[in-house]
Amino acid sequence: MVFLVIVIICIAAVLSTIYIVPQQSAYVVERLGKYNRISHPGLHVRIPVIEKIVGKMDLRTCQSVLAIDAKTKDNVTISMQVAVQYHVDGSGAGYGGVAATVADGANVQSRNAGIYNAFYILSNPVEQMKAYVADALRSSIPRYTIDEVYDRKDDIANDVQQIIASTMISYGYVVVSTLIVNIELPSDVEAAMNEINTAQRKQVAAQALAEAQRIKVVTEAKAQAEAAEQAGIGIANQRKAIASGINESIREIRESGMTDREANLLFMFTQWTDMMGQFGQNSGTSTVVLPSDFRETSSMFEQMLSASEATKEK
Repeated sequence: MVFLVIVIICIAAVLSTIYIVPQQSAYVVERLGKYNRISHPGLHVRIPVIEKIVGKMDLRTCQSVLAIDAKTKDNVTISMQVAVQYHVDGSGAGYGGVAATVADGANVQSRNAGIYNAFYILSNPVEQMKAYVADALRSSIPRYTIDEVYDRKDDIANDVQQIIASTMISYGYVVVSTLIVNIELPSDVEAAMNEINTAQRKQVAAQALAEAQRIKVVTEAKAQAEAAEQAGIGIANQRKAIASGINESIREIRESGMTDREANLLFMFTQWTDMMGQFGQNSGTSTVVLPSDFRETSSMFEQMLSASEATKEK
């Protein structure tokens, strides 16, 4: 039993000296309370009791959504949700040379400088990063109106990223991107903007309707003008045909021996009889025009009879 206990103790001691660092991770090891080294992925050995793993750093890209308030150029306080994507500088890209002097004066390999600063300098990196982002936004947003904030949202995010990236790299964090994912307005301001937008759309709609009405009126006027022109041409052609027919009739009447006065009376009587015939055929007609002196009509009729008899005799 004693031997078994000794074996178990030895196995436990050996196992306690061995540790494995997973991929995309880094372990911070201290010896007697002082920084000793940073272990990268793989199998490692430490001295039990004397050496201790005090930190396990995740080197993958993380994202934090920060809620920040700022005032625009037109004195509107807006609330923004800013997504910041960042990761611990595990490559030491922000430090040159074989070794780098970190914040507390210790010299470490450049590969480990970012991990060292990320672990030892910032106690709450997310909150401290939020402070830098808020400061950058509150310096940038007042240069824009509320409409410009929406239009230039990406430009503002890029400006903020450049500002905080240069600051956070010295603390061992690489800021990959900064995105403004949401902008919230006060309810009264949002309602006013919606009313303005609605009024503008109604104005555009009214202008479009007025333009459509103008085009309709102009088109109808052009159509009426063209119709009147064509009707005039038709009436002119009709009158020419009538005049040609009358001229031909007069020529034939003259050849028959009838005088011009008799011919005119004949035309007048013919038109009058045609009018009376149409009057009788149209049931909706309620007015008829009669000559003021029926003796003229009677005389004209007698002359027509005389002309007809003379034509027969001839």
